[in-house]
Order: sequence, then C-alpha cells, then structure tokens
Amino acid sequence: AQTTPVTKSFAQTLPQPLASFSFVQLSGGIIILKATLDSIPDSLNFILDTGSGGISLDSATVDEFHLERVHTDRTIRGIAGIKTVDFTYNHRLSFPGFILDSLDFHINNYDLLTSVYGVKIDGIIGYTFFSRYVVSIDYDTHIIGVYPPGPFKYPKGNGGYVLHPRFSTLVYQPATIADARKVLSRFIFDTGAGLCFLVSEQFLKDSSILKTKRKLYPTQAEGLGGKKEMQLTVTEKIRIGPYQFRRVPLLIFSDDYNITSYPFLGGILGNDLMRRFNTILNYSEKTIYIVPNQHYLDPFDYSYTGLGIYWVDGAVKVIDVMPGSPGNKAGFLPDDIIIAMNNVFTQNIQTFKNILQNAGSKMKVIVQRKGNLETLDLKIVNILRR
Repeated sequence: AQTTPVTKSFAQTLPQPLASFSFVQLSGGIIILKATLDSIPDSLNFILDTGSGGISLDSATVDEFHLERVHTDRTIRGIAGIKTVDFTYNHRLSFPGFILDSLDFHINNYDLLTSVYGVKIDGIIGYTFFSRYVVSIDYDTHIIGVYPPGPFKYPKGNGGYVLHPRFSTLVYQPATIADARKVLSRFIFDTGAGLCFLVSEQFLKDSSILKTKRKLYPTQAEGLGGKKEMQLTVTEKIRIGPYQFRRVPLLIFSDDYNITSYPFLGGILGNDLMRRFNTILNYSEKTIYIVPNQHYLDPFDYSYTGLGIYWVDGAVKVIDVMPGSPGNKAGFLPDDIIIAMNNVFTQNIQTFKNILQNAGSKMKVIVQRKGNLETLDLKIVNILRR
C-alpha cells in the first residue's frame, strides 16, 4: 500500500458522539460487539455487518431465552444458500450508554460462525442499526461512535476521503481491480466478510482480469448457508477512491445464489482490507468517510494450508483438508484435534489462525488422533511465489 500520513488521532477529529463503546476484533477484521437483550442480564456477542440487510439472532440464543418465534415466508440469501427465516419482534439491545429499540430480528443458525471464530455468535447487527445513526469505527482504539443521522462534518487535512457508494439495505462501492487488465465495478461493502476481496467466476471470466500465469489454490470460506468451495490467488492492484493496494489476496467463487446480481456487482469488498481505514458510515446522507489508520501498511496474508479448522466441543479440530494442499501433504486428517503449533499449546482458535498466517514457514503441529499424539510437519505455502 502507498503511504498516507496520519496526523491527529481519529477520535480527536470527530464531534462528541451520542454514545461510544468498545469492540473486539477477530481474524479477518471481524467486529464483535457486546450487548444485552431486553432484560436478560447475560452479555451477547454480535457481528457488526454492513453486509446484512437487517438484524438477526442465533436460533440457539432464541431457544435459550424462550423468545417468541413467528413463522414467515421471508427469505435471506448468502454465498452458500437461500433460507426461509422466522422472526422475533419488538426487542431492544443495550450497549454502554446507548439503547437500540423496536428491533425485529430474523432468526438464523450461527453454529458455523461460532465454530469459525471460537466465540459464541448470538447474532448479527446490520442495516437496522446503520440506517438509524451515523456510525464511526475506530480500528486503532477499537471504539464505535454513534451520532445523530443526517449531515456530518467530516475531518479535513488528515488524508481522508469521502466515498459516494450506492445504498440500499446494503452498500455498493465502486472499486478498480487490475491484473492482466484493469476493470471498474461495484462491490458489496461488507464489514462482516473476513477476507480482502471476493469476485464471482462469471465476473472473472467476462472481464479477463487475471494474468494467465496466476496459480489458483483450492480453498473454502463460510457464509450464509454453510461452507463454500472457492479458489485463492492474488491480483496486482486494488483501488478504492484514491487509495491503491498492491498484490491483494483474491477469492473466486461460483455465485450459485446470485448474491451479486451479476453484472450489477462483481463481488465483495471485505473487512480484511477495509480494517485499514477508520470509517464513518452515514447511510442517511449516502456517504462513507475513510481515513488510513495505523494498520494501513499491514502486510496481507498470503498463507495457504488447505486446512479448515474449527472450534468444536471445546477443542480446535481439523474438519476439512483440501486435496493436494500443504495440509494434505503433511498428513492431516479430518477430526484431528490440534494440540500445539510450534510449541504453542492452547485451545484458542484465534491464536492458531494467527500462527498459520506465516506464509513460507515450516512448523511442527501436534495433533491428537484417535487418542494418540502425532507430530506433523507443515509447510505453509506463500501464494505470491509461483
């Protein structure tokens, strides 16, 4: 990424918010907010997601607290499926110094997200929240700011920029992708996607963007409806407004459920890229302000193992192994329980995922298999090297 100076801290450039509260950031830039539901004292975990057209609760959370379900014929659509969903109506969420009320949640099963991130995911906060307020996201301090809707005086003189995407319940941001050739298209601005850039096979085929020498690595990602097989590679440049990034990891998927309404959209712009900007989301004025933060020059993750690891029953398990991948060559098998990586013993899946983001390295992994311990030698491929 090119260097853009940041002078004042993001918070110093903003007016006093109605409320502010902290968030936790997981791998891929995923934002976790803690809130309480109605009068229930337990704190719940929500993903903050501009890629969600509403607000939702996990089905297990609904059952645990005996919330009333209402059957509907409404559907939601994601990269891996289309689902008919029930609703639970007229609830409120309480954050420190702030209450979000009159909420109608659709109900979905987030067991897969819980196993991906290793923390219980109780729901997703999307358009219902963003449409009511101006929201700032400070990735330097991990603070969310909430402001009244309407005109907002954006900071000046700090290298920031105002984007003018197209808004509906989702946000469609223009971006330029360049490799063999350069193409401008629209992409879903998705803070709930723990990736850099995702494009559909049809978009890739029609635009002929990638250089023929680019190697494609089989992998998978998780989304609404379950897991989805994809291919991983890099593209030479991505440009958003005046900001340009080089050698960006790129995922390619078959858009079987037409979430991109191709050719209207080319794919998804994820939060592993956008976490490099502190952001102000102003849905009522149809603008987004972004300014490079201290993560702007963070290296991208070029690692590839072909392993799908998940937190299951209190352990980190290997569930999927891509054929021909480094994980496959190292001898990993489904249901292996990961005990340690490079002498780091933990059952924190985030720790293991961070260790695996070390492209080109070799490591020893201790797994438990059918009650026995085995040591496997894993070489993590760097997808920049051909």
